[in-house]
Amino acid sequence: MNKFMEQAKLIKDDMIVYRRTIHSNPEVGSELLKTKTYVMDKLREFGYDPKEICESGIVATIKGNKPGKTFLLRADMDALPMKEATECDFKSINGNMHSCGHDMHTAMLLGAAKLLKENQDEIEGTVKLVFQPDEEGFTGAKKMIKAGVLEDPKVDAAMAMHVHSGTPSNVILCGLGTSIAGCSIFRIVVKGTGCHGAMPETGVDPINIASHIYISLQEIISREISATQSAVVTIGKFIGGDAPNIIPQEVVMEGTIRTLDKKVEEFIFNRMNDIVTYTAKMFRGEAELIKLSSVPPLVNNNNLAHEITGYMKELVGEKSVILFESGGMGSEDFASYSYEVPSLYVMLGAGSKEENPLFGEPMHSEKVVFNEEILSTGAAMHAYSAIMWLKNNK
Repeated sequence: MNKFMEQAKLIKDDMIVYRRTIHSNPEVGSELLKTKTYVMDKLREFGYDPKEICESGIVATIKGNKPGKTFLLRADMDALPMKEATECDFKSINGNMHSCGHDMHTAMLLGAAKLLKENQDEIEGTVKLVFQPDEEGFTGAKKMIKAGVLEDPKVDAAMAMHVHSGTPSNVILCGLGTSIAGCSIFRIVVKGTGCHGAMPETGVDPINIASHIYISLQEIISREISATQSAVVTIGKFIGGDAPNIIPQEVVMEGTIRTLDKKVEEFIFNRMNDIVTYTAKMFRGEAELIKLSSVPPLVNNNNLAHEITGYMKELVGEKSVILFESGGMGSEDFASYSYEVPSLYVMLGAGSKEENPLFGEPMHSEKVVFNEEILSTGAAMHAYSAIMWLKNNK
């Protein structure tokens, strides 16, 4: 067995404690007071000197005895605003939930921090550990880049990983090239004129306008985008009205645009703006399309992908590492790093229903449960990949 995997297995129980502590106290966005405090305390305990370079954005570095390049390892720490419905005895009760596994990511990178300290004499350069807020809102990576996370020392390559429910435990998935979709989060505000439901002619119905907009937006995908292009427009929030017999003054819709091509996203957004504006005018109302946040498609560096997955095969075996070329339509704000430095993003299988009926629920489900046995694999992947890349890229 690889030395790093052996060492990671010895600290598995520690990582389970890290994970469960964070899981029980989930925080969303960039206000991660408990989480960042816990992470920084642990890093200091391990012998690091962590810095908060932006709100809840933590950086810690470790240098070896030999000079060399800098390799960045990143974990996200934020949860989602949803109520947990698992039967875990460490489940959250504050109305938030780590249903995307960021608690797992944070615990694995803390584990990697311990492994790197234990093997510091093998580091030929610098490893930069990054614990990032607000991945879900797509602002965390951009804020950290703006705050200088890629400088002092200058980062030469970066890596992140994500657990994946439904994929067998310890199977590693790695996309080549553009492997994850970009995403824009938008809001549509439709304004009408409120009135009594018995006299609709005296007002302007924003629910009617919003309904026409909702239906029309899908025509962009079915009639204006080539069938060979990947694009999805989803409205996940549709709010209007407070009473059954009153036509409201305003309706708000929110949703996402997902594509594998920046130009396609720009085209869709511009066409959406046309539809939103002119549909509202057609029905005597007003409407505005607002882009709330966005992240570009994630591009894996193919040379980095082939090299790093080679090291990962030494940890989990040849057959447990799968490379693919087609992109998925989920989104990830680590993409912002991939336009600044050569980057790699991989998925780590966190359990299927065949292994355990509790595993395999969809990501972001209130019932999703991740296999904690993979924490050792994740920690070893981080530490071993960083050390080997620095050793072979002087």
